[in-house]
Amino acid sequence: MHKTPKEVVQAWVSAFNRADVNELVSLYHKDAVNHQVAYEPLKGAEEIRKLFELDFGRARMLCQVENLFQDGEWGILEWSDPLGVRGCGFFQVKNGQIVFQRGYFDKLSFFRAQGIPLEEALK
Repeated sequence: MHKTPKEVVQAWVSAFNRADVNELVSLYHKDAVNHQVAYEPLKGAEEIRKLFELDFGRARMLCQVENLFQDGEWGILEWSDPLGVRGCGFFQVKNGQIVFQRGYFDKLSFFRAQGIPLEEALK
């Protein structure tokens, strides 16, 4: 039996907080789409891997779960981090894998909180 969307999101948070890119990518279907609204949509597990590698290479990220809900095939995550950045993510899960993800957060606040040069935020 496959994991529920809520269980998949819980596994995603655990892997994210360990910066375990391989484990994160294993949660996505090979043709998944990850659309963080601050970026262009990423298509496929390898594009998603590249973003995680980039972000974990330049920032210390931690996802603190504020709320986690499930509705049908969707896991809905409201999160914060220790630096005060807040956001939410929507994970569509089919057969135990993430097939679509949409995330909302303030990219500029994230870069400022992480001490990343603002020029990077414009890329």
